[in-house]
Amino acid sequence: MPRYFFHVNDGSSVRDSEGTELPDIYAAQDQAIRTSGEILRDMGAEFWNGTEWKLKVTDESDQVLFVLRFSAEERLNPGNP
Repeated sequence: MPRYFFHVNDGSSVRDSEGTELPDIYAAQDQAIRTSGEILRDMGAEFWNGTEWKLKVTDESDQVLFVLRFSAEERLNPGNP
């Protein structure tokens, strides 16, 4: 079974050195969405600082398979673009 690595960058990089064995890339995409949701939930208000947050998924040879990017900005005046 292939091993996928889920690396987080939120201004500083956190590399996944262990990886996760999953049956295929579709399972890795599902895991990436779940992992992103858990991390973003745990970040709470920190997520709203405007810094882009991303989860990069690589294979065992460190080839990037896909990247999920997230960012948020708080607007105090909703009518002001």
